[in-house]
Amino acid sequence: MDLYTINYIKNNKLVYDYLRINSYWYKYLNRDSGYLKNVEEEAKKYFKVTLEDRIRNFSNNIDTISTFLDLLK
Repeated sequence: MDLYTINYIKNNKLVYDYLRINSYWYKYLNRDSGYLKNVEEEAKKYFKVTLEDRIRNFSNNIDTISTFLDLLK
């Protein structure tokens, strides 16, 4: 694995934590550091920090607030 990849993993907590859980990705990263983008995408899906997840979470929060406000009426 090249130094750029190692440095990127150490500085990106999301990728670092994901690799600790799913260590099989190290095999792919050792062969080709081009998989780093794939690892990062999988980490975002795993920890639910994609844009879609954030929008869904925001929508659920608004629904909860509107339900609470309806109960207060």
